[in-house]
Amino acid sequence: MRIIRAADCLVMPWKNGGGTTTEIAVAPEGASLDDFDWRISMAHVGQDGPFSSFPGIDRTLSVLTGAGITLAFGDGEQVRLDRSSAPYPFAADRAVDGQLVDGPIDDLNVMSRRGRWRHRVERLSGAGSLTANEGLLVLVARKGDWQVNGAVLTAGDSAVLDAPGRVELSVSSDVAELYAVWLTMEPRGTLS
Repeated sequence: MRIIRAADCLVMPWKNGGGTTTEIAVAPEGASLDDFDWRISMAHVGQDGPFSSFPGIDRTLSVLTGAGITLAFGDGEQVRLDRSSAPYPFAADRAVDGQLVDGPIDDLNVMSRRGRWRHRVERLSGAGSLTANEGLLVLVARKGDWQVNGAVLTAGDSAVLDAPGRVELSVSSDVAELYAVWLTMEPRGTLS
């Protein structure tokens, strides 16, 4: 298990220049916005505007703080996300504008390169156990002090665990929130 402390996360500009994001983890390590296989980050969104386009990437967005955001897709679809919404997956190469509901938000953004990796995101609020059968499991602590197989994660810290494995979670707070991100490598095509 590798622990990533909040203070060690890299802050970088958005691809479209409209703000900054805090990079939690990326693969391969040191990859740029153009050549990552997967990436987990948090962003502060202070104004309405277009999302950066990432061709060939799947994305899942979760609202962490604030009243929410409406995703206005180029094809006319609109989706409103807030703190109670489940993490929302969509293609990162779809044209989409973000319209804030009532002031700024912070969000968790998980992206994976289609055909190489796939991901799934779940929000947790209490103790339990998780199983990673393949790939990686990344845990992002948002509220509370979490015990992850004996290691302590405070708010803003993350843990990267290799599969296969079982993770035991406990938390020492009544107000707790942790995001679990399962990352699985896509099977490679075979030559005949």
